[in-house]
Amino acid sequence: MKEGRGWRLGWDSAVPDYQGLLGGDGWAIELTATEFHDFCRLVQQLAHTMDAMAAELMDQERITCEAESDLIWLEADGFPHQYALRFMLTTGRQCEGGWHEAVVGDLLTALAGLTLF
Repeated sequence: MKEGRGWRLGWDSAVPDYQGLLGGDGWAIELTATEFHDFCRLVQQLAHTMDAMAAELMDQERITCEAESDLIWLEADGFPHQYALRFMLTTGRQCEGGWHEAVVGDLLTALAGLTLF
């Protein structure tokens, strides 16, 4: 489990159904391994896209980018260097959550250091 101000992440490969955990202020959802892996992959994809767009935008220009799989949809919204992140599970439990721009950088750092088996 990794936790910071406004976010929580967890991974436990020994749990049978829901190995991943995403959380924020006042909410949390457990994810299957496939959902969690898709989330991690798509978050990295969005982070790369937002970084790449920095050179294409004026300083005060905002951008919204989306990425999705068969299981989850994600959206990054804001400036390339500071943006909010939102997700929706699109099958089964159909939930949604997100993090405001002040915590996404710490969330991305924690995801990069998370060991998934």
